[in-house]
Amino acid sequence: MPPQRDWLEKDFYEVLGVPEEASQADIKKAYRRLSRELHPDANRDDPRAEERFKEVGEAYSVLGNEDKRKEYDELRRLAASGAFAGGFPGAGGPGGFTFAEGDLGDLSDLLGNLFGRGGGFTGARRARRQRKGADLEADVHLSFEDALRGVTTTLRVTGAGPCDTCQGSGARPGTSPSVCPTCRGAGQVAVDQGPFSIAQPCPQCGGSGQVIDDPCPTCDGTGRQVKPREIRVRLPAGVKAGARIRLKGRGGPGENGGPSGDLFVRVSVAKHPVFGRRGDDVTLKLPITFSEAALGTRLTVPLPATSNGDQRTTTIKIPAGTASGRTFRIRGQGAPTRNGRGDLLVTVRVDVPQKLSKRQKDLLRELAQLEDTSARDRLLAGAQ
Repeated sequence: MPPQRDWLEKDFYEVLGVPEEASQADIKKAYRRLSRELHPDANRDDPRAEERFKEVGEAYSVLGNEDKRKEYDELRRLAASGAFAGGFPGAGGPGGFTFAEGDLGDLSDLLGNLFGRGGGFTGARRARRQRKGADLEADVHLSFEDALRGVTTTLRVTGAGPCDTCQGSGARPGTSPSVCPTCRGAGQVAVDQGPFSIAQPCPQCGGSGQVIDDPCPTCDGTGRQVKPREIRVRLPAGVKAGARIRLKGRGGPGENGGPSGDLFVRVSVAKHPVFGRRGDDVTLKLPITFSEAALGTRLTVPLPATSNGDQRTTTIKIPAGTASGRTFRIRGQGAPTRNGRGDLLVTVRVDVPQKLSKRQKDLLRELAQLEDTSARDRLLAGAQ
C-alpha cells in the first residue's frame, strides 16, 4: 500500500498501543495480540471490535513494513515541524499546503520531489526519466530437425528503432538539440503551492530537458521510426512447437538511455514424415508383420539426426508374441534437454495386408485351422 493522504490523520502507533521507538518485533507482537482479542469470530455481538480489528490491520500494514514505516514517520515529522500548519494535504486554505492539480492520493512522488531525507525542499535536478524500449514479437518456422539440434537464424521484425536520418537525435542532420530554456535541461519546473514548490514536467520540453529547433524531416523530431530490421538469433536445441522464447534486450531501443525492450519469438515446427514429439521424447510408429510379431525378430530403426546432420540407425529386438501397440524405449535418443536428452519411443503396429496372393491365402487358412481360439470362446461363453 503506497502512502495515503489519511496517514497524517491517523496515529498508527496509538492504534497498536506501542511507542514510536518500538522495534519491529514489538510491533508484530502487539499486532498478533490485538488481532486475537478483536477478531470478529470472538466478538460477534460487538460491532466496534470489528472496526478496531480493521484499524489494527491497517496500522500493521504500514508499521510492519520498514520502508512504509519510514515514509509514515517522515510525514509525521514534517507535520510536527509545522510544514502543514494550515491544514493537511489537500485541505487548502490560506497558509495551508495544497497539492498540484489532480488527486495525489499516492504521496511517494511527493516525498521524492519535495523532501530530501534530511527534510525540506532539495531543489536538486532530477535526471530525465529513462524508459524501457518496446517489446517486439516475431514468428519463426523450423523444420523438425532444426528444432531438435538448434539453429541460428535471421528474423525480420518491424518495430520502432533509431531514425536512420538523424541517428536518433531528432534533429536535422548537421544540427543538434539545444538545452530547454525553460527548465535549463532539468526536465522539470517548480510550481509554487503555498509555502512549498512542487516539481512538474517542463511544459516546453515535456520532461526531456531538450528542445529541437530544426526537426529531422524523416521522423519529425521524434528520433525514432518504425522500420523492418533483421536480427540474428540462436534458438536452443530441443525447442518445442508453441514455445515463446524471450530474447532480452533485442526489442525496441529505450528512451533517454533506458534499456532496450525484449524480443519474444513464437516457434512453430513442421511435421516430420517419420518422427513425432511427445515432450522431450521423440516418437516413432513402426509397422511390423504378423509373423514378426508372433515369431519375434530384430529390426533396424532410424534415429533422429545429430547436430551435424548425420543419419544414424539402431537395432531393436522384437520378442516373440509382441502385441500390436507395444512401445519400446531407446534411452538418450530423444530431444536435447538441459540435463541430457529425452528418449526415442518406438511403438510397433501389426500391419494387416490389404491384398494377399493365393499362396498367402492358402497359408493363412492353414494357420487358422491350427490357431487356438479358446480364450475368445471362454469370453463369449461368459457373456451368455
